[in-house]
Amino acid sequence: MLLGEIISLVVAVSWTATALFAEIATKRVGQLTMNVARMIASLILLGATLWIFTGSPLPLYADQTTWMWLSLSGFVGYVLGDYCLFNSYIVIGSRFGQLFMTLASPFAALAAWILLGETLSWTALLGMFVCMSGIGMSVLSRGDEKHVHFKLPLRGILLGIGAGAGQGVGLVLSKVGMAHYSELVPATDEMATNLIPFASTMMRAVMGLIAFSIAMAYTRQFHKLPQIVHDRKAFFAGMGAVILGPFIGVSLSLMAVQMAPAGVAQTLMSLTPIFILLPSKMLYKTRITPLEVIGAIIAVAGASLLFL
Repeated sequence: MLLGEIISLVVAVSWTATALFAEIATKRVGQLTMNVARMIASLILLGATLWIFTGSPLPLYADQTTWMWLSLSGFVGYVLGDYCLFNSYIVIGSRFGQLFMTLASPFAALAAWILLGETLSWTALLGMFVCMSGIGMSVLSRGDEKHVHFKLPLRGILLGIGAGAGQGVGLVLSKVGMAHYSELVPATDEMATNLIPFASTMMRAVMGLIAFSIAMAYTRQFHKLPQIVHDRKAFFAGMGAVILGPFIGVSLSLMAVQMAPAGVAQTLMSLTPIFILLPSKMLYKTRITPLEVIGAIIAVAGASLLFL
């Protein structure tokens, strides 16, 4: 069975729904409130899952090195990456925010080259160029015959790039942490082995909650946290983003990489910028040009080349 490939497609659909839900909630209550709330909710869900199946709400067998790598991954991926991503939803919307997430693959390749010593083939370099070309087609427009300008605010573009960088580098750091964690889990404990992706996600989320809470305390915004409970639309959208994002989406993405070839899994999971076009048009009545569709397809194709 192509279980890993099927899970990868489920992840792409999950991330599509997550982006749409997150855009709604973030625009209503703000990115810090949304991120603290979703970290709390995801930790509750992950802790309950681990408790039910392993008897402990905390990751079994994890040592200081495991916590270090996965906490670092959580800081880069959740804190820096998601800070940029959720703010990009406010500035340029989830459709373009997810388009920039195709940059996660080039950034992951660069991080793996630097941190793990993996080689960068000519195919990978071509993939980076194609990916960036696809994004360029979607965000650039020609004012006249001589001038080309961004159709998006510069701040939104920079936030999108930051989101892709955080996701890509965070994924490589997760790979390092999970590899170390896998060596610590006894082969005889099959349940703990199967739940490594969920335990790893939990360690990343702990760092996410700590960092976002510090940011909320520093900016004196804790009084805004109850807003997500009192605002029914924000609450249900936020819960949808939590369940489909940090709980199901991230955990299944780590599982997919374990069960399917990394290139195939990453390619299928990268389809979100294409999947999100139709629901975005239906929900927000956005105008989508043929060039933007072609650009999204090219960007995904470029991201896929990195794993051939």
